[in-house]
Amino acid sequence: MAEEKKKAQHLLSIEQLTEAEIERYVDLAIELKRQRAADVASSKEPIAKQNWALIFSKSSTRTRVSFEVGIRELGGRAMYFSSRDLQLGRGEPIKDTARVMGRMIDGAIIRTYDQQDVVEFAEFSGVPTINALTDEEHPCQILADLMTMKELLGGWKGRTVAFLGDGDNNMSRSWMWAAERCGFRLVIGAPQAYQPSEKYLSRLTSGNIICEKDPSKAAEGADVLYTDVWVSMGQEEESARRIADLQAFQINDRLLEAAAKDAIVMHCLPAYREKEITEKVLEQHSDTIFQEAENRLHAQKAILAVLGVR
Repeated sequence: MAEEKKKAQHLLSIEQLTEAEIERYVDLAIELKRQRAADVASSKEPIAKQNWALIFSKSSTRTRVSFEVGIRELGGRAMYFSSRDLQLGRGEPIKDTARVMGRMIDGAIIRTYDQQDVVEFAEFSGVPTINALTDEEHPCQILADLMTMKELLGGWKGRTVAFLGDGDNNMSRSWMWAAERCGFRLVIGAPQAYQPSEKYLSRLTSGNIICEKDPSKAAEGADVLYTDVWVSMGQEEESARRIADLQAFQINDRLLEAAAKDAIVMHCLPAYREKEITEKVLEQHSDTIFQEAENRLHAQKAILAVLGVR
């Protein structure tokens, strides 16, 4: 049993993946979506009778619903725990929780603040571990986003994605690693104070990532305009300042005019209308945005199906 646990696969970041692995997840997600639409049940049920724990220190709508539904559709059982439900909330080290749970569960899905907590859980539990969002990365969301690009644009090769707003958060970093691995062009449109650090950018060597302080130039010719909330969990006290600083990077008609003629607009949700995106633009592109949201289910089923194979 101990030997099997040493071989567990994890999804901790986009950075850790190769382009081939990313494509494998996306293609499998598209196939699982096709099967679901056709009401074709997977005969294999890759995680049948497995118990997967959802350990969430951060609140969630899309992540929790999509993982719980996905686990059940693949034959497994989901157990949800907030930090208040576990001894983690009373100061137990993550490695001790991991060593206990790893002897009882088949996999873990963790949504928390510190990336190191997910890394440590994977190391000490010995069971497949999925990063369902940390302050460092949000790999599940990016796989759903890339899936959406493939469905609507035929893929990402030769495409330009403009990420507008806070260019130094978990979503922008995940996009940077996706561009690094998959070869598309990414423009981070953000004020200087909200751009990724030179130290972080030095880790990216492909030349596919460009930082731009002018929002119109950032959006120019882009195939995808992408944004995220300007005030993440834990930043509420900075709300007024951040909104003022980032106002010029709102996705609106003006920036849409600068983008490619058939550009799509994406948002990882939740959306705060008239802040990072206008009500008008969000509703005009709601089909894309909520297709993207649905794709969380299919992308995460693909992750579960790959990692859950015994």
